[in-house]
Amino acid sequence: MTGTTGSTGPSEATGGRTFPYKLVATDLDGTLLRSDETVSARTREALAAVTAAGAAHIVVTGRAVPWTRHILDDLGYRGLAVCGQGAQVYDAREHRLLTSVTLDRQLAGLALAKIEAEVGPLLLAASRDGLEGEVLVGPGYRVQDGPLPVVPIRDAADLWSAPLNKVYVQHPTLSDDELAAVATEVAGGLVGVTMAGAGIVELLPLGLSKATGLSLAARRLGAKAVDTIAFGDMPNDIPMFAWAAHSVAMANAHADLKAVADEVTSTNEEDGIAVVLERLLPRS
Repeated sequence: MTGTTGSTGPSEATGGRTFPYKLVATDLDGTLLRSDETVSARTREALAAVTAAGAAHIVVTGRAVPWTRHILDDLGYRGLAVCGQGAQVYDAREHRLLTSVTLDRQLAGLALAKIEAEVGPLLLAASRDGLEGEVLVGPGYRVQDGPLPVVPIRDAADLWSAPLNKVYVQHPTLSDDELAAVATEVAGGLVGVTMAGAGIVELLPLGLSKATGLSLAARRLGAKAVDTIAFGDMPNDIPMFAWAAHSVAMANAHADLKAVADEVTSTNEEDGIAVVLERLLPRS
């Protein structure tokens, strides 16, 4: 995979004909990554061909930088990445944060109180701000299997001891969709609410989304919404889909995202990104 340089000029290999978009925005989990957190050779080749044709590839993920950096490094990714649901714009080449938005902890606490008044006690976790920000996990919170590091805590009050990007909430019996709907209804005026995956309902700074982070990064790369094609799989990608000129949901995507997508491609396991990019690439 090549880095996102923001280049928009035609390459000699395409005979002056360029890829129809300047920016290719891809989610990570369930989209660019397969279930084993790898990117297939076919998808790597398609993205390399896209950048050779003058476009830029940018990762846009709900993961905060500490949970994203190792993947980008393994891929040899050297461009910008939008992390933390748009809270962070990260320079993978220089390993530094360019922007970072934190959650108002007082508002988040009030939002949690309102949600719990409606549905009862929640299981909590939180992502701390910064390049080394830890993910703190409170009692009972169900952590997905995998290599991503977490720090268990006994007292939920410890979640609030340092600046946060987001708070994760789970409920003992409600589904993710049900919990997100209730949280939006009773606390949507205080915080943003999104669902980023199975068991992952998040409270974010109000107004923050992947679209806000992507628009900031795109500006740095000399691209606009009209220049962008976006790929995703979960409801947290809906704002990015609304912002981009063309949106592509994976076959494994949540029904709410498929409903607003311009098209649906194959699954992340079946090179869904490559299928679309290969169709759009200039033919020799």
